[in-house]
Amino acid sequence: MGKRLRRQLRVYRYVFYKETLVDPKEHFWSFAGAFVGIFLIAFLQSLNLPVSENVFLIGSFGASSVLVYGAIQSPLAQPRNLIGGHIVSAIVGVTVAQVLPDVIWITAPSAVALAIVVMQMTRTLHPPGGATALIAVSSGTKIASMGYWYVLSPVLSGCLILLAVALVFNNMTAQRRYPVRQSRLHRVIRRRVKA
Repeated sequence: MGKRLRRQLRVYRYVFYKETLVDPKEHFWSFAGAFVGIFLIAFLQSLNLPVSENVFLIGSFGASSVLVYGAIQSPLAQPRNLIGGHIVSAIVGVTVAQVLPDVIWITAPSAVALAIVVMQMTRTLHPPGGATALIAVSSGTKIASMGYWYVLSPVLSGCLILLAVALVFNNMTAQRRYPVRQSRLHRVIRRRVKA
């Protein structure tokens, strides 16, 4: 039993190691895409707002960059999930901020939990969307005063910038294709439907 368990652990360790190996060329394209995507959002912010007002550059865009430029094969990184997840979560976050009393231990968990459920229902699950909803209820007066404009800018405008850069940088080589036309998840679902 112990020998079999050790062998199985070695197999798992090897599989996990192989799954996390990334070609050094991939590092370059991930860096370049993330740098340009975040640079464009930050540059637009610097043109329109004073340095002290950080509105366009919300934290969830950093997490989206990890998925969209570093894990482009993931179903959670696809354009539908990137844009839909952020938009749905922003709408949920703003709605929670306007409907519930301004008590952070009520609004914060409500916004994140509802955003997850609505993303699941709309098939737009994108993990950084939870942060987008949380920012809507916890970031202070500037974003709270924006109301539903928060959904259009910075959320939608930032997502479109990240997507445009991803379409360019993730398709520059033959090894990288974005969006993924046939993800593993899509193939598994199709097999189950056919069976």
